[in-house]
Amino acid sequence: MDASSNTVVVTGFGPFRQHLVNSSWAAVKELSKLGLGSDIDLHIAELPAVYQKAKELVREIWATCRPHVVIHVGLASASRTTITLEQCGKNKGYKERDVCGFLPEDGCCVSEGPERIESTINIKRVWRDLLTEGIDAIFSRDAGRYVCDYTYYTSLYYGNGRAAFIHVPPLSKWVTAEFLGRTLQRVILEMLKQCKLKSR
Repeated sequence: MDASSNTVVVTGFGPFRQHLVNSSWAAVKELSKLGLGSDIDLHIAELPAVYQKAKELVREIWATCRPHVVIHVGLASASRTTITLEQCGKNKGYKERDVCGFLPEDGCCVSEGPERIESTINIKRVWRDLLTEGIDAIFSRDAGRYVCDYTYYTSLYYGNGRAAFIHVPPLSKWVTAEFLGRTLQRVILEMLKQCKLKSR
């Protein structure tokens, strides 16, 4: 991790169960078209909805891109229009198999890691700022103990807390990829204000 870097990596997930087009990756691709300002070197990456492979790719992102921050975006299939901002990742309690049928060993993400890691970004402050802008968002401290939570914890662990996670609803006639891309842009720019990265 390089705290002086202007690189921001944003990830989304590939197909998940009945969602052959995962709204998280569709939103991230739209964000890539919009950018985060001329001073921000934005990279995007698609992660599979598989524990071990997602973990390996996140470790690789931190090692090779040396980003200032990594923002992960995942699908909240039960949500209709609301985005959810996650404050922390959990290390243990993973009991649901991924799309390949695998479970993490001992239901754990990092055997030597702490039980919970908080983002260095004050997610609640971001959430409050977004509400004043009229964005339909909720604040959460439980990312779900599945691949999303697992990925988030991995990133917080290897990035020393310099990560965030955003859950987005599925695509629908009310929620388009373009809408989610614009929303992601606003949310992430709010987050970057706390990271001392300013866009122009």
